[in-house]
Amino acid sequence: MSQINLFSSGLWHVGWRYLLLHRWQSLLMVLGIALGVAVVVSIDLANASAGRAFELSTETITGRTTHQIVGGPRGVEERVYTRLARAGVVDLAAPVVSDYVSSPQLGSRPMQLLGIDPFADAPFRSFLGSQDPAERGLPSGPALQSLTAFMVQPGAVLISQPLAERYGLTPGQTIRLKIGGREKQALLAGLLRPDNDLSARTLEGVILADIATAQELTDQVGYLSRVDLILPEGDLQAAQRLTEWLPPGYRVELAQARSGTIRQMTEAFQLNLTALSLLALVVGLFLIYNTMTFSVVQRRSLFGTLRCLGVTRQEVFALVLSEAFLVGLVGGLLGIGLGLLLGQVTVRMVTQTVNDLYFTTTVQDVGIAPESLVKGLLLGLLATMITAALPAWEAASVPPRAALLRSGLESKARGQVGWAALAGVVFGGLGLGLFSIPSNSLGLGFIGTLAVVVGFALLSAVFLVGLMRALVPVTGRLFGLIGRMAPRNLVNALSRTAVAVAALMVAVAVIIGVALMIDSFRYTVIVWLEQTLQGDVYISVPAFDATRASVAIDPQIITTVSTWPGVERVDVLRSISAESQVGMVNLAATENPRLGSERLFASLAGTPAQVWPALQAGGVLISEPFANRLGGAAPGDQLRLYTASGWETFPIVGVFYDYASSEGTVMMALQVYRDRWQDESLTALALRLAPGASADEVTRGLQDQLSAQQELLIRPNQELRQDVLEVFDRTFAITVALRMLATGVAFIGVLNALLLLQLEKQREVGILRALGLSGGQLWQLVMVETGLMGLTAGLLAIPTGYVLALILVYIINRRSFGWTLQMLVSPETFAQALGIALLAALLAGVYPALRMSRMPAAEAIRYE
Repeated sequence: MSQINLFSSGLWHVGWRYLLLHRWQSLLMVLGIALGVAVVVSIDLANASAGRAFELSTETITGRTTHQIVGGPRGVEERVYTRLARAGVVDLAAPVVSDYVSSPQLGSRPMQLLGIDPFADAPFRSFLGSQDPAERGLPSGPALQSLTAFMVQPGAVLISQPLAERYGLTPGQTIRLKIGGREKQALLAGLLRPDNDLSARTLEGVILADIATAQELTDQVGYLSRVDLILPEGDLQAAQRLTEWLPPGYRVELAQARSGTIRQMTEAFQLNLTALSLLALVVGLFLIYNTMTFSVVQRRSLFGTLRCLGVTRQEVFALVLSEAFLVGLVGGLLGIGLGLLLGQVTVRMVTQTVNDLYFTTTVQDVGIAPESLVKGLLLGLLATMITAALPAWEAASVPPRAALLRSGLESKARGQVGWAALAGVVFGGLGLGLFSIPSNSLGLGFIGTLAVVVGFALLSAVFLVGLMRALVPVTGRLFGLIGRMAPRNLVNALSRTAVAVAALMVAVAVIIGVALMIDSFRYTVIVWLEQTLQGDVYISVPAFDATRASVAIDPQIITTVSTWPGVERVDVLRSISAESQVGMVNLAATENPRLGSERLFASLAGTPAQVWPALQAGGVLISEPFANRLGGAAPGDQLRLYTASGWETFPIVGVFYDYASSEGTVMMALQVYRDRWQDESLTALALRLAPGASADEVTRGLQDQLSAQQELLIRPNQELRQDVLEVFDRTFAITVALRMLATGVAFIGVLNALLLLQLEKQREVGILRALGLSGGQLWQLVMVETGLMGLTAGLLAIPTGYVLALILVYIINRRSFGWTLQMLVSPETFAQALGIALLAALLAGVYPALRMSRMPAAEAIRYE
């Protein structure tokens, strides 16, 4: 038994020694898996940071709240709360005023202004702790002074001590707050000292104010954003009794109801991003497989000798897997470090997209979630072990005599080309079959997409063999003997070259697929903008949410604009968030009579000319994403919305295409909205200018005139379109970065395959040099081989990428966001992708070519 143990330990020594002696080969394996893990970790950290920021924001503004009283667009009238407190209908109720603000002294980033009543708020939130100053974490003297100033000093606010230290602020300073397009002055009355890291992160994006101060700062005097409640647990009738007590137009809802709707909207985006990030790891798997396969091929004679000496198959299998485990462990740990660095970039990209499309988040830094790091390490290890299992089995299962023959694996690989192609067809059919299942499941969509991509990857070998045989006459005429050798060399080394081609093909196919999807989306948005932005100048109040404006415009400004020289007509818009039968939805009310002719409709009851009369009669238009949320609503169906007098039903007139929000939008006539919601506010103006009037001159004049009244975004049509496209480009910036990283991993894979191929052929190259082949001819041989590999990958990537684009446009996007896109196929995209494949392969061949051309013939012949 001791002899067996000694022999086994000797085997492990052989494995570790092999990795150390082949440092470049090991480094490439580690780097490939590290890059894949880094992308996964960075995206997971960014998603987790954005999600945690949303949860912290929710916890900050809701605390231990179970239910909330909410009202119309302006909120809850203050008198409703006072009546509630006096009547004793509920035991625990607290008024709240909340809004997003920014301050130049606090980095000009969005922060939550939270107005509370310190005496009523203690059971809900722990910002001020108990009523005993000594229990607030502050010395009793300064704490008492801060709290007194907080409640009695006009404009007094509190922020966390870490936040104040970061920006060099001290109590007593005046800070400027930008709220609703206006700048207000606030006094920093004191600092909140968080008890732990969780409290510190919770307070990171909060400016705390007394309820009266918050009302003055937000111009909501007499109104509350909501009333928070803690209802008895298990009392199912408490909410119903309170609803019956409230005046018309008010309702009681669960505290998590609104946040739950928004969370569902963001999950699809984050799932898409995670799936795309896994691509880099998948491409890395090709690299690991290719390298492990080569390490097995290099040592086939050694394994054969060991088997002849009595080493069992299980021991050989364990030896190869132990090497893979070490590579995966080192690569995973390195990938975690790279992922933390990369996360600083991805968190900004992800949160910017979340701000643009879903909700305002104040997250700025990467929150290091241990589960994300563990997940990345386990993915790296698992991916490496699974990928190395096939080469390990090959090393263990081959008979000793066959193991001593280096040509055995290549003969086996060429014999399995047909079976691999058949498997590719089966995988492709499986993917198409999954797409045909009537379901909106994103999981099925991603599994089907992966099956299709794997199917095309399995076709790489047969495509490479067929193309090389077809190109031999062409390359022979172009490059002579070198041109005839290069294609045959690639086919003779099929076990390595096919995998490298597959890795590069997958990366380039993703470049094509995602590029076509983005181009189609951008083209669709441009067509949509041309149809919907018919005004010459647009006016709104700056908001932290890039796709929706809901802050009211000063009525005096509307009067000024209506009589401005050159303005022929003013179309007005009121935008709010309304409660529907399926959750919150964007509600836009307009008085534009040309609405029917200025929208693209997916379906419509009647003609475009009949749209405006139908809206004036109480009908509504809904966007395509909202129609999908409603389960495929169509003209003639009914929509329930909560108005100032309770739930009302509106007939659906049509479904229009819209790409501003995946949450969905409802449009109605402004007068209908005002009758139902009792709200006269306006949030956006579209100016139609008289013939000959200059939009730029009108814009500059209005900016000069109105800047002192309210901060406004006044933009001509062309500038607004550019702003929308900038938001669009920001949204997809991270996908471009992920594509480049995946291509980088594939590039390393091709470089690895070529280096290993040249190392294996070193003795053959030495013989060729001895027979008179010059260094320049060797250089040419390697570059022709790499060029052919890049050409093969690029050509196969074209149909793969096109199919992937069809899946992304018509299946994944529709299931994720509810958008129908117009497919735009640009030949330039295919040409660029083919160029990238060729360039990546040629660049990867530079070092192997340089190395082989400079190696003396005698040294090459002696190589083992």
